Amino acid sequence: MYFVHNKPKASPPPPLCLTVDARCFSLDVPFPSSREATIALRSLSPDREPRRGGISKHLSVSGSTLSVRWSADEARILRVSVNSFLDHLSLVIETMEMFGPPVAL
Repeated sequence: MYFVHNKPKASPPPPLCLTVDARCFSLDVPFPSSREATIALRSLSPDREPRRGGISKHLSVSGSTLSVRWSADEARILRVSVNSFLDHLSLVIETMEMFGPPVAL
């Protein structure tokens, strides 16, 4: 099952790089559990790209893996978005490590 901005989806996301001019990047981040991957998704997905055009980002969870797919018109925009995401991801992982594994609700 895939989650896009906290909403379950039945099918995988469509490919983002449909044109020759698009710059694409994919990242799969394994977590110890699906619960931790979902926590990371919920922590990272609310932030929208500050620029309306030129880039798209898709986050999803499958099992215990967080997947992120980017597509951008320019390499510079893609680099800035990926770097910003990695900074936020690092903070989320550090925070989860500080608080320990999630408890069952």
